[in-house]
Amino acid sequence: MDRDGTRACVERLYPGRRLVEIGDDTLHLAYPPEGHAYAACFPSLTVVCTQDVALDLPSHLGTTFRAEARGRTLHLHTMLSSVDWFAYAIWDTDGALRRALSLSSDDGILENTGNPLDFEADYWAGKHPVEIDEDDPDLSYPLPFHPLDLAEDALRALFGFVFEGEPGDGDAHLDEITLAGYRLDHPGR
Repeated sequence: MDRDGTRACVERLYPGRRLVEIGDDTLHLAYPPEGHAYAACFPSLTVVCTQDVALDLPSHLGTTFRAEARGRTLHLHTMLSSVDWFAYAIWDTDGALRRALSLSSDDGILENTGNPLDFEADYWAGKHPVEIDEDDPDLSYPLPFHPLDLAEDALRALFGFVFEGEPGDGDAHLDEITLAGYRLDHPGR
């Protein structure tokens, strides 16, 4: 990890905020507490974990984050198991939005922009059905699959790891990816 580059990146993402180093953690801390960010800059990859990108409509990611990725492909991935919600988006190197998808088990499809990627095909084709309790007539499900199942396959397809479950052959292990931690204080604090 390029520590100076990582700090500079987080400073650009949070102009006007005072960064307080709080120590390293691993990619297991993909959803840090509010007001915190974990990041790492490597020669061909930058990883930033923050609640500030957990957007119902991922295509609405702020211009600061999109500008930071200028000239590189930008991937946004977020999931919350507490509400069975998953969203991701991809912008090409020229900043054009290629794909944005947001799904929840309560609301169904929140956003569906661009063409589905290959890893989505089996889900939309009904090959990963949700098991529904047939004895509960009030239970309905707005999607042909569970959002978090697709979220895990998206992680593997896009980044080469999974968050829950056993890593497969060739998958990266989250506890081997170190991120620098920062508390994002407001000025005067």
